[in-house]
Amino acid sequence: MKRVVTFGEIMLRLAPPNYDRFVQADTFTAIYGGGEANVAISLANYGVDVAFVTKVPAHEIGQCAVNTLRRYGVDTSKIVRGGNRLGIYYCEKGASQRASKVIYDRAGSAIAEAERSDFDWDAIFEGVDWFHFTGITPAISDKAAAACKDALITAKKHGVTVSTDLNYRKKLWTREKAGQVMGELMQYVDICIANEADASDVFGISAENSDVTGGKLDRNGYVSVARQLTERFGFQKVAITLRSSRSASDNDWAGMLYAGGQAYFSRTYPIHIVDRVGGGDSFGGGLIYSLLNGKSDKYALEFAVAASCLKHTIEGDYNLVSVSEVETLVGGDGSGRVQR
Repeated sequence: MKRVVTFGEIMLRLAPPNYDRFVQADTFTAIYGGGEANVAISLANYGVDVAFVTKVPAHEIGQCAVNTLRRYGVDTSKIVRGGNRLGIYYCEKGASQRASKVIYDRAGSAIAEAERSDFDWDAIFEGVDWFHFTGITPAISDKAAAACKDALITAKKHGVTVSTDLNYRKKLWTREKAGQVMGELMQYVDICIANEADASDVFGISAENSDVTGGKLDRNGYVSVARQLTERFGFQKVAITLRSSRSASDNDWAGMLYAGGQAYFSRTYPIHIVDRVGGGDSFGGGLIYSLLNGKSDKYALEFAVAASCLKHTIEGDYNLVSVSEVETLVGGDGSGRVQR
């Protein structure tokens, strides 16, 4: 069986119930998640042997995060214990024309303060086929960025395929620092995943004739973005999610995969959003699963987009769907009829 490792921060997500605003909330729902942890859970749901690497504090809240991963079948044996706290983020769900809002409380988290010596990457990558990280991890702190670089160097030494999701977060670092740090890490990456704005935010490569905020996306512009990324960094493949936002509640969702000079576009799904957190992570999980299993580039893209479409209908960070459910949607059945 193919084996995957993901590396990053798992956080405590605190959210007001339903569509309440922060100022209305008397209670908060607690969920544990984070970019690379969400990808790991997606892959575990698909039956992949996957381990998540991070550092969490050696107290009950840290254990809660670990227990969540274990519940869904993720290998937690490589998780390091120590540090003072688990990062927290508060998430207020948007609706209609009101955007969702995220407030971070993650400074000084265990993974942000982790030392490079905490991780034995040679041991971690023994027998591993694929490594995945996101741009969030090196954005957390300089220490996390250094650990990420160590992981990438060791992964390539072991012949491991490496994927990244650029995942630019303006609340974590500036465009200038993101471009500098991520630019240095891209030499180790085989497959780059981004959303419709990441390449512009991180590397200054923009899609012409597109207005992300206004929901206008020009396909040819994103082929150009993928081609420029490939030429600059030598990626084997570039995948871009394409979200046209009509409102916070209703989006059109599609994707593009560029490989070997060929651009593939998926079908477009109109989605009514239940929870969009983890939407990009579920795309990454679907893409990794398909490519690991030798699927064609076109099919891998369709599977990833369908998986992510389904994630938007599920509360929480995780894409709790099966391979067969995704395959049904890929096959054209998006009716939502009761399955008896």
